[in-house]
Amino acid sequence: MTATPVLVLLDHAADGTLRPPVRELLTLARTLADGAPVEGVWAGAQAPDAALPVLGEQGVTTVHRLVTDADLHVSAVLADGLVQVLAATGATLLLAVSSFENKEAVARVAVRTGAGVVTDADGVVLEDGRVVAHKTVLAGTWSTRCAVTAPVALVTVKANSVAAQDAATPTQPAVVEHTVDVSDASRRVRLVERTERADSGRPDLGSAHVVVVGGRGTEGDFSPVEELADVLGAAVGATRVATDEGWIGHDAQIGQTGVTISPRLYIGAGVSGAVHHRGGMQASGTIVAVNSDPDAPIFEIADFGVVGDLFTVLPQAAAELRRRQG
Repeated sequence: MTATPVLVLLDHAADGTLRPPVRELLTLARTLADGAPVEGVWAGAQAPDAALPVLGEQGVTTVHRLVTDADLHVSAVLADGLVQVLAATGATLLLAVSSFENKEAVARVAVRTGAGVVTDADGVVLEDGRVVAHKTVLAGTWSTRCAVTAPVALVTVKANSVAAQDAATPTQPAVVEHTVDVSDASRRVRLVERTERADSGRPDLGSAHVVVVGGRGTEGDFSPVEELADVLGAAVGATRVATDEGWIGHDAQIGQTGVTISPRLYIGAGVSGAVHHRGGMQASGTIVAVNSDPDAPIFEIADFGVVGDLFTVLPQAAAELRRRQG
Protein backbone atom coordinates (compact mmCIF):
# COMPACT_ATOMS: atom_id res chain seq x y z
CA MET A 1 0.00 0.00 0.00
CA THR A 2 2.95 2.34 0.44
CA ALA A 3 3.84 2.59 -3.26
CA THR A 4 0.90 4.94 -3.87
CA PRO A 5 0.21 8.34 -2.25
CA VAL A 6 -1.34 8.52 1.18
CA LEU A 7 -4.30 10.91 1.11
CA VAL A 8 -5.39 13.08 4.03
CA LEU A 9 -8.72 14.91 4.11
CA LEU A 10 -7.81 18.48 5.11
CA ASP A 11 -10.43 19.70 7.57
CA HIS A 12 -10.35 23.47 7.85
CA ALA A 13 -12.23 26.41 9.32
CA ALA A 14 -14.30 28.87 7.30
CA ASP A 15 -11.31 31.20 6.98
CA GLY A 16 -9.17 28.46 5.44
CA THR A 17 -7.00 27.67 8.46
CA LEU A 18 -6.36 24.00 9.11
CA ARG A 19 -7.95 22.39 12.14
CA PRO A 20 -5.31 21.22 14.68
CA PRO A 21 -5.87 17.43 14.26
CA VAL A 22 -4.93 17.68 10.56
CA ARG A 23 -1.26 18.21 11.46
CA GLU A 24 -1.44 15.02 13.51
CA LEU A 25 -2.86 13.11 10.54
CA LEU A 26 -0.17 14.43 8.22
CA THR A 27 2.50 13.32 10.69
CA LEU A 28 0.91 9.86 10.79
CA ALA A 29 0.60 9.79 7.00
CA ARG A 30 4.35 10.34 6.58
CA THR A 31 5.12 7.34 8.78
CA LEU A 32 2.76 5.18 6.72
CA ALA A 33 3.87 6.48 3.32
CA ASP A 34 7.38 5.07 3.70
CA GLY A 35 8.78 7.40 1.06
CA ALA A 36 5.63 7.67 -1.06
CA PRO A 37 4.01 11.12 -1.41
CA VAL A 38 1.64 12.52 1.19
CA GLU A 39 -1.17 14.41 -0.51
CA GLY A 40 -4.14 16.35 0.79
CA VAL A 41 -7.77 16.67 -0.28
CA TRP A 42 -9.29 20.14 0.08
CA ALA A 43 -13.08 20.47 0.14
CA GLY A 44 -14.42 24.00 0.33
CA ALA A 45 -15.41 27.05 -1.69
CA GLN A 46 -12.30 29.00 -0.72
CA ALA A 47 -8.84 28.26 -2.14
CA PRO A 48 -6.29 26.53 0.11
CA ASP A 49 -3.75 29.36 -0.22
CA ALA A 50 -3.72 30.26 3.49
CA ALA A 51 -2.98 26.65 4.46
CA LEU A 52 -0.20 25.98 1.94
CA PRO A 53 2.69 27.16 4.17
CA VAL A 54 1.62 24.79 6.98
CA LEU A 55 1.06 21.97 4.50
CA GLY A 56 4.53 22.55 3.12
CA GLU A 57 5.99 22.27 6.62
CA GLN A 58 4.20 18.93 6.86
CA GLY A 59 5.76 17.63 3.64
CA VAL A 60 2.58 17.60 1.56
CA THR A 61 3.44 17.45 -2.14
CA THR A 62 0.01 17.97 -3.72
CA VAL A 63 -3.30 19.44 -2.63
CA HIS A 64 -6.28 18.09 -4.54
CA ARG A 65 -8.95 20.79 -4.48
CA LEU A 66 -12.53 19.67 -5.10
CA VAL A 67 -14.43 22.09 -7.32
CA THR A 68 -18.20 21.83 -7.80
CA ASP A 69 -21.36 23.88 -7.94
CA ALA A 70 -22.88 21.53 -5.35
CA ASP A 71 -22.44 21.93 -1.59
CA LEU A 72 -19.44 19.98 -0.29
CA HIS A 73 -20.89 20.18 3.22
CA VAL A 74 -23.31 17.47 2.06
CA SER A 75 -21.64 14.12 2.78
CA ALA A 76 -22.84 12.52 -0.46
CA VAL A 77 -21.27 15.32 -2.53
CA LEU A 78 -18.01 15.08 -0.59
CA ALA A 79 -18.02 11.31 -1.11
CA ASP A 80 -18.34 11.82 -4.88
CA GLY A 81 -15.25 14.03 -4.78
CA LEU A 82 -13.24 11.62 -2.66
CA VAL A 83 -14.07 8.74 -4.99
CA GLN A 84 -12.75 10.75 -7.93
CA VAL A 85 -9.51 11.70 -6.17
CA LEU A 86 -8.90 8.11 -5.08
CA ALA A 87 -9.34 6.97 -8.67
CA ALA A 88 -7.18 9.76 -10.10
CA THR A 89 -4.27 9.21 -7.70
CA GLY A 90 -4.47 5.45 -7.30
CA ALA A 91 -4.19 5.96 -3.54
CA THR A 92 -4.99 2.97 -1.37
CA LEU A 93 -5.16 4.77 1.98
CA LEU A 94 -7.22 7.80 3.01
CA LEU A 95 -6.98 9.29 6.50
CA ALA A 96 -9.54 11.69 7.97
CA VAL A 97 -10.22 13.30 11.33
CA SER A 98 -12.81 11.27 13.21
CA SER A 99 -15.89 13.50 13.12
CA PHE A 100 -19.57 12.80 12.47
CA GLU A 101 -19.36 14.40 9.03
CA ASN A 102 -16.20 12.60 7.95
CA LYS A 103 -17.40 9.22 9.16
CA GLU A 104 -20.57 9.60 7.13
CA ALA A 105 -18.60 10.62 4.03
CA VAL A 106 -16.09 7.73 4.19
CA ALA A 107 -18.94 5.29 4.73
CA ARG A 108 -20.46 6.47 1.46
CA VAL A 109 -17.08 6.14 -0.27
CA ALA A 110 -16.80 2.58 1.01
CA VAL A 111 -20.21 1.68 -0.40
CA ARG A 112 -19.19 3.10 -3.77
CA THR A 113 -15.72 1.54 -3.93
CA GLY A 114 -15.77 -1.55 -1.73
CA ALA A 115 -13.07 -0.05 0.49
CA GLY A 116 -12.54 -1.16 4.07
CA VAL A 117 -13.43 1.35 6.81
CA VAL A 118 -12.18 1.75 10.38
CA THR A 119 -13.57 4.66 12.42
CA ASP A 120 -12.37 6.23 15.67
CA ALA A 121 -8.90 4.70 15.40
CA ASP A 122 -6.25 5.83 17.89
CA GLY A 123 -3.33 4.36 15.96
CA VAL A 124 -2.54 3.08 12.46
CA VAL A 125 0.38 0.93 11.32
CA LEU A 126 1.37 -1.14 8.31
CA GLU A 127 1.89 -4.86 8.81
CA ASP A 128 2.80 -7.12 5.89
CA GLY A 129 1.45 -4.49 3.50
CA ARG A 130 -1.90 -4.24 5.27
CA VAL A 131 -3.30 -1.27 7.12
CA VAL A 132 -3.91 -2.19 10.76
CA ALA A 133 -5.83 0.25 12.94
CA HIS A 134 -5.95 0.26 16.72
CA LYS A 135 -9.15 1.33 18.49
CA THR A 136 -11.00 0.92 21.78
CA VAL A 137 -14.50 -0.56 21.82
CA LEU A 138 -17.24 -1.54 24.27
CA ALA A 139 -17.14 1.73 26.23
CA GLY A 140 -13.37 1.76 26.22
CA THR A 141 -12.99 -1.60 27.98
CA TRP A 142 -11.36 -3.44 25.05
CA SER A 143 -8.44 -2.50 22.82
CA THR A 144 -8.66 -4.01 19.35
CA ARG A 145 -6.56 -4.27 16.18
CA CYS A 146 -8.47 -4.11 12.89
CA ALA A 147 -6.71 -5.23 9.71
CA VAL A 148 -8.15 -3.90 6.45
CA THR A 149 -8.22 -6.69 3.88
CA ALA A 150 -9.83 -4.67 1.07
CA PRO A 151 -7.55 -3.05 -1.56
CA VAL A 152 -8.39 0.46 -0.28
CA ALA A 153 -8.44 1.52 3.39
CA LEU A 154 -10.39 4.48 4.78
CA VAL A 155 -9.51 5.32 8.39
CA THR A 156 -10.84 8.08 10.61
CA VAL A 157 -8.45 8.87 13.46
CA LYS A 158 -9.34 10.43 16.80
CA ALA A 159 -7.71 13.72 17.70
CA ASN A 160 -4.68 13.63 20.03
CA SER A 161 -3.73 10.14 18.88
CA VAL A 162 -0.44 11.33 17.33
CA ALA A 163 2.05 14.01 18.35
CA ALA A 164 2.25 16.44 15.41
CA GLN A 165 5.72 17.07 14.01
CA ASP A 166 6.94 18.99 10.98
CA ALA A 167 8.56 17.08 8.13
CA ALA A 168 12.36 16.91 8.00
CA THR A 169 12.25 18.34 4.48
CA PRO A 170 9.58 20.98 3.73
CA THR A 171 7.84 21.10 0.38
CA GLN A 172 6.00 23.55 -1.86
CA PRO A 173 2.62 21.89 -2.42
CA ALA A 174 1.10 22.04 -5.89
CA VAL A 175 -2.65 22.61 -6.13
CA VAL A 176 -4.53 20.38 -8.55
CA GLU A 177 -8.21 21.08 -9.14
CA HIS A 178 -10.74 18.29 -9.67
CA THR A 179 -14.15 19.17 -11.07
CA VAL A 180 -16.44 16.83 -9.17
CA ASP A 181 -18.94 14.87 -11.24
CA VAL A 182 -21.77 15.00 -8.71
CA SER A 183 -24.31 12.22 -9.10
CA ASP A 184 -28.03 12.86 -9.41
CA ALA A 185 -28.57 10.97 -6.17
CA SER A 186 -26.19 13.29 -4.32
CA ARG A 187 -27.95 16.37 -5.67
CA ARG A 188 -31.24 15.21 -4.14
CA VAL A 189 -29.92 16.34 -0.77
CA ARG A 190 -29.84 20.11 -0.39
CA LEU A 191 -28.51 22.15 2.51
CA VAL A 192 -31.08 24.89 3.07
CA GLU A 193 -29.52 26.69 6.02
CA ARG A 194 -26.21 26.79 7.85
CA THR A 195 -25.69 28.63 11.14
CA GLU A 196 -22.17 29.24 12.41
CA ARG A 197 -21.79 28.91 16.16
CA ALA A 198 -20.42 31.91 18.00
CA ASP A 199 -16.73 31.52 18.80
CA SER A 200 -16.34 30.79 22.52
CA GLY A 201 -12.60 31.38 22.42
CA ARG A 202 -12.06 27.83 23.71
CA PRO A 203 -10.59 24.89 21.77
CA ASP A 204 -12.81 22.57 19.76
CA LEU A 205 -14.17 19.85 22.06
CA GLY A 206 -13.31 16.97 19.77
CA SER A 207 -9.66 17.94 19.33
CA ALA A 208 -8.76 19.72 22.59
CA HIS A 209 -5.71 18.55 24.53
CA VAL A 210 -7.44 19.37 27.84
CA VAL A 211 -11.18 19.02 28.56
CA VAL A 212 -13.06 19.99 31.72
CA VAL A 213 -16.45 18.28 32.01
CA GLY A 214 -19.46 19.03 34.18
CA GLY A 215 -22.11 16.52 35.15
CA ARG A 216 -25.19 16.23 37.31
CA GLY A 217 -23.20 17.45 40.31
CA THR A 218 -23.01 20.96 38.86
CA GLU A 219 -26.77 21.27 39.37
CA GLY A 220 -26.81 23.55 36.34
CA ASP A 221 -24.05 25.91 37.47
CA PHE A 222 -21.16 25.46 35.04
CA SER A 223 -19.26 28.57 36.19
CA PRO A 224 -16.58 26.64 38.17
CA VAL A 225 -16.13 24.28 35.21
CA GLU A 226 -15.77 27.15 32.76
CA GLU A 227 -13.43 29.08 35.07
CA LEU A 228 -11.04 26.12 35.38
CA ALA A 229 -11.27 25.45 31.65
CA ASP A 230 -10.31 29.03 30.83
CA VAL A 231 -7.30 28.91 33.17
CA LEU A 232 -6.12 25.69 31.52
CA GLY A 233 -6.97 26.77 27.98
CA ALA A 234 -9.32 23.79 27.84
CA ALA A 235 -12.58 22.88 26.14
CA VAL A 236 -15.79 22.49 28.15
CA GLY A 237 -17.79 19.28 27.93
CA ALA A 238 -20.81 17.79 29.66
CA THR A 239 -22.63 14.56 30.40
CA ARG A 240 -25.92 13.61 28.80
CA VAL A 241 -27.88 14.53 31.93
CA ALA A 242 -26.47 18.06 31.87
CA THR A 243 -27.37 18.60 28.23
CA ASP A 244 -30.81 16.97 28.56
CA GLU A 245 -31.58 19.32 31.47
CA GLY A 246 -30.73 22.27 29.24
CA TRP A 247 -27.84 23.42 31.39
CA ILE A 248 -25.50 23.48 28.38
CA GLY A 249 -25.88 22.86 24.65
CA HIS A 250 -26.07 19.33 23.24
CA ASP A 251 -22.92 19.99 21.21
CA ALA A 252 -21.01 19.69 24.52
CA GLN A 253 -22.26 16.17 25.25
CA ILE A 254 -19.55 13.53 25.59
CA GLY A 255 -20.39 9.84 25.33
CA GLN A 256 -21.66 7.08 23.11
CA THR A 257 -24.43 9.33 21.75
CA GLY A 258 -22.29 12.47 21.79
CA VAL A 259 -18.73 13.47 21.03
CA THR A 260 -15.93 10.95 21.50
CA ILE A 261 -12.82 12.58 22.93
CA SER A 262 -9.27 11.47 23.75
CA PRO A 263 -7.57 14.48 25.35
CA ARG A 264 -4.27 14.30 27.14
CA LEU A 265 -6.05 15.51 30.30
CA TYR A 266 -9.71 14.95 31.23
CA ILE A 267 -11.15 16.57 34.37
CA GLY A 268 -14.63 15.44 35.35
CA ALA A 269 -16.50 17.52 37.95
CA GLY A 270 -19.70 16.11 39.36
CA VAL A 271 -19.58 13.33 36.77
CA SER A 272 -20.76 9.94 38.02
CA GLY A 273 -19.08 7.94 35.27
CA ALA A 274 -22.02 6.13 33.67
CA VAL A 275 -21.15 3.60 30.97
CA HIS A 276 -22.52 5.72 28.12
CA HIS A 277 -20.30 8.64 29.18
CA ARG A 278 -17.21 6.51 29.74
CA GLY A 279 -17.54 5.19 26.21
CA GLY A 280 -16.78 8.68 24.93
CA MET A 281 -13.82 9.60 27.16
CA GLN A 282 -12.12 6.50 28.53
CA ALA A 283 -9.30 6.77 25.98
CA SER A 284 -8.15 10.02 27.64
CA GLY A 285 -4.50 10.13 28.62
CA THR A 286 -4.94 11.20 32.26
CA ILE A 287 -8.33 11.19 33.99
CA VAL A 288 -8.99 13.38 37.04
CA ALA A 289 -12.30 13.01 38.87
CA VAL A 290 -13.87 15.40 41.39
CA ASN A 291 -17.01 14.04 43.05
CA SER A 292 -18.58 14.26 46.48
CA ASP A 293 -19.65 10.59 46.25
CA PRO A 294 -16.69 8.31 47.07
CA ASP A 295 -18.51 5.39 45.40
CA ALA A 296 -18.98 7.16 42.04
CA PRO A 297 -18.05 4.74 39.20
CA ILE A 298 -15.73 7.31 37.61
CA PHE A 299 -13.20 6.71 40.40
CA GLU A 300 -12.73 3.18 39.02
CA ILE A 301 -11.04 4.57 35.90
CA ALA A 302 -9.58 7.80 37.29
CA ASP A 303 -5.82 8.30 37.56
CA PHE A 304 -6.40 10.94 40.23
CA GLY A 305 -9.52 11.29 42.35
CA VAL A 306 -10.70 14.04 44.69
CA VAL A 307 -13.63 13.33 46.98
CA GLY A 308 -15.08 16.75 47.60
CA ASP A 309 -17.48 19.49 46.59
CA LEU A 310 -16.69 20.68 43.06
CA PHE A 311 -17.78 24.22 44.03
CA THR A 312 -14.88 24.25 46.50
CA VAL A 313 -12.28 22.14 44.71
CA LEU A 314 -12.46 23.71 41.24
CA PRO A 315 -12.16 27.37 42.33
CA GLN A 316 -9.22 26.41 44.57
CA ALA A 317 -7.54 24.62 41.68
CA ALA A 318 -8.12 27.58 39.36
CA ALA A 319 -6.71 30.02 41.93
CA GLU A 320 -3.60 27.91 42.50
CA LEU A 321 -3.01 27.56 38.76
CA ARG A 322 -3.26 31.33 38.34
CA ARG A 323 -0.76 31.81 41.16
CA ARG A 324 1.70 29.39 39.57
CA GLN A 325 1.24 31.00 36.17
CA GLY A 326 2.27 34.30 37.71
